[in-house]
Amino acid sequence: MHDTVSRLHGASLSVAAFLSQPVQWRNNVLGALCFLADPVDSSVQADGEVPCMCVPMRRLDGGNSICEAWYANGQLTHGRLGDIHYRHDDDVLFGVVMLPEANFEADSNKTPLQQATESAYRQVFTLLDRLHFPYLFRFWNYIADINVHSFGLERYRQFNLGRKDAFLAHGRDLVGNFPAACALGSTQGPLAIAFLAGRVAPFNIENPRQISAYRYPQQYGPRSPTFSRASLVRLGTEEVLFVSGTASIVGHVTLHPDDVIAQTRETLANIESVLAQANVRTTRAKFELANLCYKIYLRRERDLEQVRHEVERIVGHPPESIYLHADICRQDLLVEIEATAGHPFTSVDGGRG
Repeated sequence: MHDTVSRLHGASLSVAAFLSQPVQWRNNVLGALCFLADPVDSSVQADGEVPCMCVPMRRLDGGNSICEAWYANGQLTHGRLGDIHYRHDDDVLFGVVMLPEANFEADSNKTPLQQATESAYRQVFTLLDRLHFPYLFRFWNYIADINVHSFGLERYRQFNLGRKDAFLAHGRDLVGNFPAACALGSTQGPLAIAFLAGRVAPFNIENPRQISAYRYPQQYGPRSPTFSRASLVRLGTEEVLFVSGTASIVGHVTLHPDDVIAQTRETLANIESVLAQANVRTTRAKFELANLCYKIYLRRERDLEQVRHEVERIVGHPPESIYLHADICRQDLLVEIEATAGHPFTSVDGGRG
């Protein structure tokens, strides 16, 4: 079995463990995603150099909070631009933006969430242009009350409007050249976005079982979601696969409403389909369900044991995973799964490169 995660995707630690790590360890960290049950844990944001995205989202599978570290490879530079806190090595940039909607007033055209989203993404694109990291690999988006309707529109759809407006404003491709991404609902807090970008173009991967999200019909909102099903990145002697948040959707329709076991099964079938497409781009090493690292979001806390049992049954063993309590982007979805994997890159002739 291949390595379960890439050199980028490091340890998952409690907040206390993250804060107690020695300086030498922290000097090798690009940034972290921290999911917090206790607002007091937001002390991780006080670090002056390591960007930390803190989301009020409770872990379900042991322990209240967890920080997911992303590692660097070489000398690090950190800084701030506008609302973004970032850190990068020569190859990869990690950034975080936490933007309260209260900073924006509703007008006749755009809601506060739409404006906050557009502002955040515009700042990301400006930063990438300035630091010469043109290629986006992965986004994580966390939105309070994602399924709530306000200003006559569901908040997830307001988010999609702002995101697409920023892509348009910066001349970004609108078909087939999007990063991997997820968008989940938290109970409170500002719009929270983290991202990875680099200097090599990823392979953007779609799923033949699903209509590409950016081609969804208008019944899902005035602007379609802006992401690819996965991104495959080659970094030196390694390939890294970022699988977007994936759910029980075939074509563009939710399957198995109210049946969390069937939704879990369908979600993993979609991920297997994405892996098959990614494996066309790899050489001899193949990505499999068994060598992914998972983040699994559940709408209902009571579904934890059923979902965990089904995941372990299909994968074949208990995979490296984190289970979080979150709202999903559609009301009829009960589970969403994202994943990461990496393995050494083997060239066609058997050498490294």
